[in-house]
Amino acid sequence: MKKVYVALIADLIHAGHVRLLKEATGLGEVTVGLLTSKAIEEMNDRAFLNYEKRYEALDSLKYVNHIVPQDSASYKDNILKLKPDYVVHGDDWQYGAYQYLRDEVVTLIHGYGGSLKEIPYSSDISDFNVKNELIQLGVASVSRQSRLRELIKIKPVVKILEAHNALSGLIAESTSEERNGNLVSFDGMWSSSLTDSTARGKPDIEAVDVTSRLNMVNDIFEVTTKPMIYDADTGGKIEHFEFTVRSLERTGVSAVVIEDKTGLKKNSLFGNDVVQTQDTIAGFCEKIIAGKKAQTCKDFMIIARIESLILEVGMDDALARATAYIQAGADGIMIHSRHKDPAEIIEFMQKFRASDRHTPIVVVPTSFNSVTVEEFAEMGVNIVITANHMLRSAYPAMLKVAKSILSHGRSLEAEPDCMSIKEILEFIPGTK
Repeated sequence: MKKVYVALIADLIHAGHVRLLKEATGLGEVTVGLLTSKAIEEMNDRAFLNYEKRYEALDSLKYVNHIVPQDSASYKDNILKLKPDYVVHGDDWQYGAYQYLRDEVVTLIHGYGGSLKEIPYSSDISDFNVKNELIQLGVASVSRQSRLRELIKIKPVVKILEAHNALSGLIAESTSEERNGNLVSFDGMWSSSLTDSTARGKPDIEAVDVTSRLNMVNDIFEVTTKPMIYDADTGGKIEHFEFTVRSLERTGVSAVVIEDKTGLKKNSLFGNDVVQTQDTIAGFCEKIIAGKKAQTCKDFMIIARIESLILEVGMDDALARATAYIQAGADGIMIHSRHKDPAEIIEFMQKFRASDRHTPIVVVPTSFNSVTVEEFAEMGVNIVITANHMLRSAYPAMLKVAKSILSHGRSLEAEPDCMSIKEILEFIPGTK
């Protein structure tokens, strides 16, 4: 009996999968390489179901003889181990982002005399189209909420982009780019109090209440699937923070970040140029404990933001606070700096990771923006948030167009700086 190898995500099994496996069965005994979460992330995709549930669904199909994990986007390990006579795949990878995987497979199987069998791609029933229909129906809050913890486990760095309305949420959801030979995209969204309040024309002093901000979060969630981290500033009074946690959980937010300051909120990048008061360690720990007691979902995360470096009270204070906040129940630590030189962030990471290898660390490199995500990964950073660039880029673009219209008395000269109506309509799901 010939050996046949088929690699699948098998998240939402449909007629296209059945056709592929039926063809494979005609060639011999079929082994499915079921992609793990790590492998799926490498392919810039995500699965709604975990590995065990996908395995169970596949195992029930009569066309499948064996199932083995494929722990990378690359087929190399399984092909060298199994040496299948045939590798079966749709013909859609002959071009585009995954052509490099096809080239590798061809080289490997030709090395021992194997063959590649390609099946005409069923574009009408593709995973992409099926998932797109599900997105339009909406994603369950629990499914979205648990995604952040999964990503932290399987990715070197989780990349988060600020979103202050549904349109910027769609950009975070769908934008991808090739970098170093790989297709990269954002993993989730950041609901920033700064950009949310600024987009409403209000100062960044916690002037926008939680209910109003959650209305915007719901607008974003209606058209996206990726997880969100919510910026709750100080979290307010302990009693209020407990209700905020429950509201965020019900909405499907994955994590909340609270900073260890008290009093009227001032943006951290002002540092000591304005009066800012840091909470006591005991006081902030009490808030973390209350928040953890209030939460009902195990996947929800409370991340403690440390302002010690911003307020120039020293590295030792920052490290002491990190330890205390984790002991109080914080699920992660955000360490912040307003210096362009990342030296103090690097120092914090070295000292923190010397004793704690597991607690997720979050950075917001608005100031120290010369550091790449790969460099952050080497430091041991888990989440990188690009915290305000969508709003900051939108304002100058809109201002330029507005001035051009006034200057020329018409909009003709502004057209090169605008998307066409056709492009923007095609960008919005469900327009056609």
